[in-house]
Amino acid sequence: MLSPRFLLLRSTASLTSRSFSGGAVLKQGKAPDMADGNPLLHVSNVRNRLREIVGASTNWSDHQQAMSERLSLSDMLAKSQDDLPLKRMKDSRLEVHLPLGSEPQLREKYLTFHNTVRFGRILEDLDSLAVLISYSHTYNPALKKTPLSIVTALVDKIDMKQHIIYPDCDIKFSGHVTWVGKTSIEAKMHMSQYQNGAYSPILDATFVMVARDPENKRAAYVNPLKPEGPDEEKLFQEGEANKVRRVELSTASLLKVAPTDEERKIVHGLFLNTLDTKTVSFRSRLLPPNSVWMEDAKLKGLEICHPQERNIFNRIFGGFLMRKAYELGWANACSFGGCRPSLMAVDDILFQKPVEIGSLLLLSSQVCYTQGNHIQVRVHSEVFDPLTRQHNTTNVFHFTFISDREVPNIIPMTYGESMLYLDGKRHFNQTVDP
Repeated sequence: MLSPRFLLLRSTASLTSRSFSGGAVLKQGKAPDMADGNPLLHVSNVRNRLREIVGASTNWSDHQQAMSERLSLSDMLAKSQDDLPLKRMKDSRLEVHLPLGSEPQLREKYLTFHNTVRFGRILEDLDSLAVLISYSHTYNPALKKTPLSIVTALVDKIDMKQHIIYPDCDIKFSGHVTWVGKTSIEAKMHMSQYQNGAYSPILDATFVMVARDPENKRAAYVNPLKPEGPDEEKLFQEGEANKVRRVELSTASLLKVAPTDEERKIVHGLFLNTLDTKTVSFRSRLLPPNSVWMEDAKLKGLEICHPQERNIFNRIFGGFLMRKAYELGWANACSFGGCRPSLMAVDDILFQKPVEIGSLLLLSSQVCYTQGNHIQVRVHSEVFDPLTRQHNTTNVFHFTFISDREVPNIIPMTYGESMLYLDGKRHFNQTVDP
């Protein structure tokens, strides 16, 4: 028998689909700069260009051989960052087109049942573009193949400027490197969509990439960055501030230190609000009205990682992991709120370990914080080895959704759930009050 939440969801499905597909007039958005379909700027060429840069193959068996041949490139790595030439921000500036309006045959891959664009596919494109931007920064014309293995370390932030992405309007991605450390790179990207004769902003994204040796085992140096002018200097200083902020957040993690005094009062207040006043017992708990126990706000999934989803380094593509995590998190927020939510922000996606081909990937989504019509969802991914029975965390994802109605309060019962609640509250506060 279906739960009441899913019955409510099913009963509102037709209404929400009409509001998305019929309530808004979708106008053809064919941008003039995509009329010629320039293949150098087409989104489908991004992955092909990356394969050329590292010498990867589209064929699975040839790809394995190509990756083994990369081991000989280790001698080409710089011994220090001082050995590498300075690069400018314009050296990595790229513009990539996704012509959903000009090339209707592309739409099916990106289309949802409700006639909107699958945001998980956009995450895949952003991840590929961030890698290509980073390789553009480290480009050495003297080398046929790069010795660097550049991978995504962190999705620092994705801010949505518009909730609806139309499936019949052209999309443009643009971005460049804005900050570098010794072995890390920050890339900022913007996505806009052509509507009514002009491009409108859709989202801003900040990714942090890391450079590794050809075996993807040790850190490798990247070219230093030289800002030019006050605008670029401001972007570079923002990158420095982002690095400091990430260190501070990691130091203050609830996995390392106790909650603050204010947070402890919040947890105790939640506890007192659920006590059964008819008994004198700490163990007798009652769910307040319009509330859901955190234990009942989970949704889980499993993926078998096939070679089709590999990246250019023979691991599972990070964009694929983000797409699967987002879709699971969205489904959980959808069932929790009883209607189709819109994405408000993506925050602090951490890539802890690469996912190998053939892995069993376990995904677990949890509604961990709610406020008004906002839903904060945390998705935890881990690989499971059926032979050793070991679980290893690979990624943690944080998504902030907004609903068109008030949602129930989420209530933790255990201390561990209370820490999830506080962590979700922290991420939500960063999103609404950065």
